[in-house]
Amino acid sequence: MSTLDVAAGAVRRDETVEIVMLLAFAGGYIDAYTWIIHGVMANAQTANVILLWVYAMAGNWAQALHFAAPIMAFTVGIVIAAWLRRIAGNRAGALSILIEILFLITIGILHNRLPDLAGTLGISMVAAIQAAMFVKVEGNVCSTVMITGNMRQVVENIFAVVYGGAPLGTLRKSAIFFALCAVFGCGAAAGAFATETRP
Repeated sequence: MSTLDVAAGAVRRDETVEIVMLLAFAGGYIDAYTWIIHGVMANAQTANVILLWVYAMAGNWAQALHFAAPIMAFTVGIVIAAWLRRIAGNRAGALSILIEILFLITIGILHNRLPDLAGTLGISMVAAIQAAMFVKVEGNVCSTVMITGNMRQVVENIFAVVYGGAPLGTLRKSAIFFALCAVFGCGAAAGAFATETRP
C-alpha cells in the first residue's frame, strides 16, 4: 500500500511501509552505535539480560550492573510511550517522533560531558519509545528495533505460499518483513561504519 492509500484511510500513517522502514534503519543504527561505544544494546534487551546474568553468575557484579542501566532506561521509555498513548490518542505516534528527535539532540549535546549516561540511558529510552509506539506495518505486527519476529514472519509467510492456500497478499507481506530485516541490517552497518570512522 502506498502513501496514497493512507490518505484514503486504508492504513494509518505511522503503519506505512516507508515510515516503518525508516524506523527500522534507525533501530539498527542505534544498536550498532551503542554496542560499539558503550558495550550494551539500546534495543535488544534480551542480549542485555543474558549478559547481565552471565556476568552475575561469574561473580563479576560491576560488569553485570553495566547491563542493568539500559534495561531500566528501556523500562522508563515504555512508560513514556504508554503515557503518550493515554494523553495524545491518535497523535501519540507523531508526538513520540518529536520527543525522540528532541531526546536524540539532547543526547548528542550531553554525550561529550556524560557519555555513559547520555549514550546508554538516553538512547535506550528513545529505543523503547520507538519499540512501543511503532508496532505495526500495514496492520501487521512488526518490530522496528529487532528482527526476530520479523524474520519469523518472513519464513512463515513463505511457507504458507509454498504450501498453498495462503491468502492474497501473503507474498507481499513476506517481502515487507524481509525488507524490514534487511533495512535493519543496513542501519546497523551504517551505524557501525559511522561510529568506527568518527574523528
